[in-house]
Amino acid sequence: MSYSDFSIKKTQDDFGLEIIEGLGIFSNIESSKISDYFSKTLEENLPLAVAINTEKAKSELIISDVLIEVRKKFNRKISFFSGIEFNIDKDRGLNGYCDFIVSLSPEQLFIKSPVIALVEAKNENIMSGLGQCIAEMVAAKIFNGKEGNNIPIVYGAVTTGIFWKFLKLADNTVYIDLKDYSIEDNPGRVIGILSSMMEQKA
Repeated sequence: MSYSDFSIKKTQDDFGLEIIEGLGIFSNIESSKISDYFSKTLEENLPLAVAINTEKAKSELIISDVLIEVRKKFNRKISFFSGIEFNIDKDRGLNGYCDFIVSLSPEQLFIKSPVIALVEAKNENIMSGLGQCIAEMVAAKIFNGKEGNNIPIVYGAVTTGIFWKFLKLADNTVYIDLKDYSIEDNPGRVIGILSSMMEQKA
């Protein structure tokens, strides 16, 4: 068993979580000014990623650039990892590969302080990725506890590349924003939410 085997209900049952759903939980976060470079990159890459229409293309042409833009905003003092193995507790199914993990540490050679788990939606189905994302968030929380990282909230995102759904785990409560945020319609909002997560303000 691994992260991808989890449903929302299974994470709730296995880890004793309370699930709170709400529309627009992150909608009060202000948009962030994006760089001209990122704006031009999106203008070039979005149509291409949509035309190719594979998860790999959206990962390479959209998601990575979104995370690079956030990293630049923090003067490269944060790091992110793509397709990395994150084995925390195999007996509980908290093992396997994560699509992306964002860390509060600038250390890029290994994961030090994970704060965001990001899952690529399979077959354009964001809802199907929520269980996996929550399981990875739980693993990140356990990791931070063992490492003595004082990170009170772990965040999550499930994305098709175009649409983004955000979550947060505080204590044993998972908050799921039912609203999807579009990188095409409002890229500054997506960057703003991700930036607020890094600042523990979301």
